[in-house]
Order: sequence, then C-alpha cells, then structure tokens
Amino acid sequence: MTMSDQAQPAGDEIEVRVAADPAQLPVLRAIASVVAMRQDFDLDAIADLKMAVDEACSMLVLNAAKGSILSCRFQPAKAEIRVLATALSDNDEWPDTGSFGWHVLSTLTDTVDASVAPASADPGGFTLRIELSKRNGLGHE
Repeated sequence: MTMSDQAQPAGDEIEVRVAADPAQLPVLRAIASVVAMRQDFDLDAIADLKMAVDEACSMLVLNAAKGSILSCRFQPAKAEIRVLATALSDNDEWPDTGSFGWHVLSTLTDTVDASVAPASADPGGFTLRIELSKRNGLGHE
C-alpha cells in the first residue's frame, strides 16, 4: 500500500495542511528538518530533504488553484523518510519532468514520482501529487 492509499496518518506520520502559498514553505522546510533529525539523519541528508520538500512544495504552489490547500505528509521509517505532497489545481498539465526544478528534485531524493488525477466533484479540478523518499546517508539499517 502506498501513502496515497491511506486516509489518516498513522504511528510517527505527520501531516501538515497549509495554504498553497509561498509564505508557508519555511514551515514545511522546518518540519522536514525536525522529522529528519528525529530519525538521526546526517547533516547532508537533512539538508537534501529540506531542499527537496521546498522544491516539491514550490512546484505544487505554482500550479495550485487560488485559495487551495497544500497537504504534506511525512512518513519516517528506520533509515528513510517518505513525503507525499498534494494540492488542488485548475488544470491537468502536470508534471513537467523536463524542468530544472524536476531535475533538482530528482537529484536531491532517492525516489520521486508525480501524478495528476481528477479531484472529487466538490470542488472539482485536479489533484496534483508528488511523492518522494530520502534515505539516511549514514546507512543505518
């Protein structure tokens, strides 16, 4: 089961919902940093995760419908953190995997995937999703 199949966070998962606004990005970076520190990630992996969350959420904010919510779920594991970020959009032109931002995101993470799907009838539109994972550089298993 992927994180996107789950309705509610469980265990050590943390889900944050903020306005899809660039002013909220520092909050999400700070949460990514704290989650990585709690998992005893090394400094390089913490920095990479913070930048990856910033880039993924920036991409979503740029494509989000006005007044929509950005949801970011952090799922820590023993030596890996998975992040699922979603936002509502007015269009389905997603993702641009040839963009510089996508290249940065791919470089900073161990895995990254993005998709778009029709949103529920109310409010309509499309759900944009980025799911990524980052492993600890220390190799703790």
